[in-house]
Formats: sequence, structure tokens, C-alpha cells
Amino acid sequence: MRTALVIGTGLIGTSAALALSQRGVVVHLTDHDPEQARTAAALGAGTDEAPGGPVDLAIVAAPPAHVAATLADAMRRGVARGYLDVASVKGGPRRELEALGLDLSAYIGSHPMSGREKSGPLAATGDLFEGRPWVLTPTRDTDTEVLNLALELVSHCRAVPVVMDADAHDRAVALVSHMPHLVSSMVAARLENAEEAAVRLCGQGIRDVTRIAASDPRMWIDILSANPGPVADLLADVSADLDETVQALRALQSSDEAKRRVGASGIEDVLRRGNAGQVRVPGKHGAAPLTYETVAVLIDDQPGQLARIFADAGAAGVNIEDVRIEHATGQQAGLVQLMVDPKAAPVLSTALRERGWGLRQ
Repeated sequence: MRTALVIGTGLIGTSAALALSQRGVVVHLTDHDPEQARTAAALGAGTDEAPGGPVDLAIVAAPPAHVAATLADAMRRGVARGYLDVASVKGGPRRELEALGLDLSAYIGSHPMSGREKSGPLAATGDLFEGRPWVLTPTRDTDTEVLNLALELVSHCRAVPVVMDADAHDRAVALVSHMPHLVSSMVAARLENAEEAAVRLCGQGIRDVTRIAASDPRMWIDILSANPGPVADLLADVSADLDETVQALRALQSSDEAKRRVGASGIEDVLRRGNAGQVRVPGKHGAAPLTYETVAVLIDDQPGQLARIFADAGAAGVNIEDVRIEHATGQQAGLVQLMVDPKAAPVLSTALRERGWGLRQ
């Protein structure tokens, strides 16, 4: 691939353009908002000048509701040898293109499984997709050349290609992305009118659950409007679990010992099923999840503290597998949770204590 046209210079389009430009591909940028395309160009994502002729690959990074129309326009104008979209739903746009009677041999659907809570070109980074799955949904009509261009794009973005059926993809993202986002928003909505004294008690658990609720509602209306059925089916299952959980909690309030036992059993059931589902979430680099031990370090909220901890861990020969930071309420201090291999935990704890760090047991 020598040339590409990115249509839509938001977070995903600009990030893909940055990755391609960094690898020597000449990238042309266009957007319904010319100022946004100019911003992406200023960031080094390419040029906002129109290409002089057909490019190798056109990448449509428009909202799902506009993908088919944008693709159809580009294909009719013959702007590229191959066409690809990066929308988070795949079945709907493909069926819309089929209904328009277009030759889809030059088209392949795709979805990079990466993003941020922020949107727009200023939130873009060239490494956004690194190590992340990038779903491709070819059909029997897809030209081999177009599939190869898509694979080259994924390689340039250092993502991991995953081939799926379009409708299977939509059911999968409803489960792992769309439904969780709505549930996160519902939990976060409980905080909107909560008493300030209660909100000040927020810890890492509520932050983890509500983090994705910070995303742009307008963007999510577009996404959910393109995949409503599978999401509604999953939420119906969640609703049934909620009803049963509420009944179990009410039973725990009863003065009848037998009812309390039934209630406890119901709560235990949902918690155990949650355990069983959580262990299926892929671990580091998509591998099977591993059990790490946590070394909790008390730090002051000052520049250089994290760098010192990481340097001290490195000097001890310990690899930090993951890290979380919990900030103390009302204090300029926090707790850094270092996840390490269980065998390395005693080594790290000893080394950090020797270097003057305070550990929490």
C-alpha cells in the first residue's frame, strides 16, 4: 500500500492515518468538517489535499448510520482500488450496500477493537491499535487483493487481525462493548443526584465500573441505533438477573430463616456466575488470564513518584504486569497497586521496603 484516503478524521480515522503516515504511506484526509481534516493534517496524519487519482485503499471512518452512504459515494466516484470501513457494527452497513446494488468485491468491513473515552482528531494516537484485535468481515465476493490491503492496514497499525462473519461480530460486540456501556451508564446515573457525602466515598471499584460512561452520548446513540436488537436481548437477560437479585435481597431482609437462606443462595448464585464469567476475560496480550499478586505501595502525589517505583522494581529484576492507582479522598496521596507474578511479590516487597517505600499489607 502506497496511498490511502481516510474519510472521517475523528479519533479512529486520524489514529489510522497517523499509523499509516508513520510507515511511509501517503495519506489524504477528508471530513464533512474541513477544519477537522486540517487539524488531523497538522498533527502529521497526512494531507487534506485531494488525491490526484485513485488511491490504493479508502478507509471510511464515519458513524455507523452514515457508513453505507459514504461508502456508496466513494465507490461510485472510483476514489480507490479497495474500500474498507471501521464502524463498530458490520451487518447493517453491508446489507445497506447490497440494497443499493453496488459491486462489493472491492469492499471489506472491519472494526478495530480499540478506542478512548475522548473523541476527535486531538485524541488520536498512532499507537491506538497496537496489540488490539482488528476484526475483518470478508464475504465470498471480497477480492483477494482487497483482503490483502486490509491485512496490510492492520499490520501497519500493529493490530491483530481477526476474521469473523459480520452478524457474529455484531452479536459479539453487543456482549463485550455495547451492553456493558449501557450498564455502566445506568450505574453512573445513580450518582447524578446522590448526596455529596456519599459521592466523596467513591473508590476504585465505582471508578472501574463507571469509567466508560464518560463517552460522548451522541456517538453512542449512532452505535446503538445500528445494533439495537442484540443489545436489547442481552439487557433483557441482565434485567432478569436484576429481578432475581432484588428478590433475593428482599428475602435477606425477612425475619424468616428459611427465606433468608433462599435469599443468600440467590445472591451466591449470581456472584458465582459472575466469577465464572470474569475468568473468561482474556488476560495480558490476549492470553489466558493469570493470577497476579498485588504489592500495594503508599505514595505522595508528587512528580516522579511513579518513575521511582518502576525504576526500583526494575533494579530488583521484577516485571510489573499491571498497575492501578487509587487516590486518597481529600489528601495529596494515593495507593499504587503493582500486580506481579506471585513468586516475584516477596522480592519486590523486600526491595521496595529497603528503598524506603511504605507498603500496605
